[in-house]
Amino acid sequence: MIHKHAFRLAVPAMAVGMALSAQPVVAQDEGKSIEKIQVTGSHIRRTDMEGPSPITSLDAGDIADTGVTDLIGLFAKLPISGQGTFSTQGNSSDDTANGGSSVSLRGLGADSTLILVNGRRVSVSPFAKGIDTAFVDINNIPLAAIKRVDILKDGASATYGSDAIAGVINIILKDDFDGFEVSAKYGDTADGGGEEQNISLVFGNTGEKSSHTFILDYFDREEIMYSDRDYSRSANQAALRPNDPDAVDFRSSSGIPGTIALRADPTNRIIDEFGQDSCPADQIDRVNTLCRYDYAPHMTMIPDAERFSFNYMGRYEINPDLSAFVELNGQNSKSIVRGAGSPSFNELFMAGDNAFHPFADDPTHPFFGEDLTMRRRTVDIGNREKRVDSDYYRTILGFEGQWDRWTWELAYNYIKSESVERGVDGFPNSRRTQEAIDSELWNPFEPSQNSQEALDFIETTTTRVGKSTNRALNFVTSGPVARLDAGDMMLAVGATYREETISDNPDDQFLRGEVFGTEATQANGSRDSTALFAELGVPLMPDLEVQLAVRYEDYSDFGTTTDPKVSFLWTPTDTLSIRGSYGTAFRAPSLHQIGLGRTDESPNLVDTVRCDAVGLACDPMEYTAVFEGNPDLEPEESSSYNLGVIYEFTENLDISLDYYSYDIENIIDADTQFVFSTFGGDPDVVERLPTGIEGDPGEVVRVFDSFQNLGDLETSGLDMDVNYSLESSYGQFGFGFIMNYVLEYEEFRPGADGGVRLNAEAGDFEQPEVRWTASMDWAQDDLAASLMVNYVGEFSGDADAGFGDKTVDAWTTVDATVTYMGLEDTTLTFGATNLFNEEPPYSHHDFYGFVNTVHSGQGRFMYVQANYRF
Repeated sequence: MIHKHAFRLAVPAMAVGMALSAQPVVAQDEGKSIEKIQVTGSHIRRTDMEGPSPITSLDAGDIADTGVTDLIGLFAKLPISGQGTFSTQGNSSDDTANGGSSVSLRGLGADSTLILVNGRRVSVSPFAKGIDTAFVDINNIPLAAIKRVDILKDGASATYGSDAIAGVINIILKDDFDGFEVSAKYGDTADGGGEEQNISLVFGNTGEKSSHTFILDYFDREEIMYSDRDYSRSANQAALRPNDPDAVDFRSSSGIPGTIALRADPTNRIIDEFGQDSCPADQIDRVNTLCRYDYAPHMTMIPDAERFSFNYMGRYEINPDLSAFVELNGQNSKSIVRGAGSPSFNELFMAGDNAFHPFADDPTHPFFGEDLTMRRRTVDIGNREKRVDSDYYRTILGFEGQWDRWTWELAYNYIKSESVERGVDGFPNSRRTQEAIDSELWNPFEPSQNSQEALDFIETTTTRVGKSTNRALNFVTSGPVARLDAGDMMLAVGATYREETISDNPDDQFLRGEVFGTEATQANGSRDSTALFAELGVPLMPDLEVQLAVRYEDYSDFGTTTDPKVSFLWTPTDTLSIRGSYGTAFRAPSLHQIGLGRTDESPNLVDTVRCDAVGLACDPMEYTAVFEGNPDLEPEESSSYNLGVIYEFTENLDISLDYYSYDIENIIDADTQFVFSTFGGDPDVVERLPTGIEGDPGEVVRVFDSFQNLGDLETSGLDMDVNYSLESSYGQFGFGFIMNYVLEYEEFRPGADGGVRLNAEAGDFEQPEVRWTASMDWAQDDLAASLMVNYVGEFSGDADAGFGDKTVDAWTTVDATVTYMGLEDTTLTFGATNLFNEEPPYSHHDFYGFVNTVHSGQGRFMYVQANYRF
């Protein structure tokens, strides 16, 4: 077998690529047998962490030395993370999952990446991302509580069930701490905003029969506004980049005091330059038809966040063959998200005989006596502010024991996530606003003349309450079933019963459609499932192990599924190992996708039907899209295989190279642009206002859409890990290189002619073909240092926004740390992420000027951290 080295320098980056290079976890005392552990990706207990599946393992030291302050910061640096990974960056007053973060392995989606804590499922966030993406909010898990993170890089539904299409992230919590440790960290960005403080306490004791570990953690981060960065301080990217003729003015068409139009023909409009309040000259668009508004300075890039969490891990030995264990985790988190004042797009009207009619005294004006509508932003009641308050609880009670050479575990878990989102400022009630216009209490065209009574009448507060729960009873046992020449044939069998619920309920104002300028979802659902699973580990030869697994699941809402997996590890020489796996996987439709009630979204779309007909509405604009869940959805199904080689060139140099391939069918998604373009003339799909112009299909009021099993996806690529260590008189050095290279990524969707079209491929928008991280680490005496270079390759611009011919450049950032351990019981660390303050590469597609799903706008973040332990 290959001898693996655990190069412990507190080295961060090298460990990111140490697949199968962790030191085997073996505990052996005199007179006792070797302890067997359960490794991520298998229910069979074994004596080391080396198995057939590709696993990357990071311990607490590796994570700390990256300089990140939360898990999403770590996962965003991993080359295996792809499109669909999201953090709190980009949270806005229109977001449906403010304060949440999750990771997408291989770009297959956060809902296709299974997140476990100590090998067990946790509840999803009650607030879905993008109204339908169910995800586990990894912000619920503080770094101080983490002992190790294992990343399984192939499909694992045969072991863990639904959602493990892309792979599994298993977060192992500290459970054997002995002593007391306090850690404090302070950091700030170079360009403003984003100041952070973090303090944690870890204490516990480990005795002969029991162990107790307690962890308290407090984290506070200041918000970053788009106005804090030069490249995003204005939505008018054309003004920020005068030398780029293709830069776009993204300022809103809903301004203040706004644009006036005829109710009978909203295309017949004029800018509000009448009376005492008029549209500022610098906000009038270049064709003099709209009063625009620059919303960017008022919007959150990264929200204010405050989190307090507690964790307890306890174990008690009842007798030598039976132990009880308890896991208690909880967190309260608060986020504040800001946005510009609420916009309206022809939702409000003024009668022709209203006393506030701007042309009531001008009978010569074409609008005299006509009913009016308007594009108008309610800045007069303030900018929008949402506050999100979330509580997370996790309780595990269980027993584990052994009889003869068999081990078993029985555990019950109850996990609950609750969130309350309140709109506390800047939200108008559309019904009351219309009443205020009709009663002549509020004049939309003269905002400075309105009384505080009028403003108080139209403003409202909004509430959205969400809750998700996960209850499960798990049993698993494993042990030898036969003795072969090469060793024991090992079997694991088990069963799981799980109940899940989700509720996401905005207040009645949302349900009645009385709140404009924001988005909210409504979803309610529940399901239960029963699973039976088995694994067989067969040592065919001393150097060849084969592992077989199968899992059967029965869901209450869509039926049954059976998924097998076969994998092997062959070690023909002491320096060479070859591994491979093949299996099927599935993702059950989320409760959000099944149980979503009527929900309004505001996507940027192109009205291709009207553009083709009369040459209008040819640019991307916000439209109202009405979504509803689909109870007839089927699960996504996939097959995948992995083939890898691990070679140890010398005692200090090893390399691993893995080829992976995924084929996913029946992808659950909504393609509103396709629906809009294909059925844009169908009044049952697209509701329009007639304009009276011959051949004009009319202005869009709303588009109706739902979720469907509507596509397939194929992807393949290479994972490479290289590690080299060197000892010299100048210290101990470590070098690492980790790369993910996408060979193929093809996402297929329905075509307009009933055929199939290629919707996305490798190198397209948000789909870089290559990501890599290179690192160098050094340690000598009381000093240690590390340097990490992160590279994200280039990709094409956003074709949907009309910039498919553009390129979003590659991005390279550098992280560095210096650690001093010369003080008694104390460690000091100084570090920086994005040391050279590299701006994210420019993208034409949106107002902030960069791709916030791939790149970060945080900029240089410098920090100091102190750890004291006794």
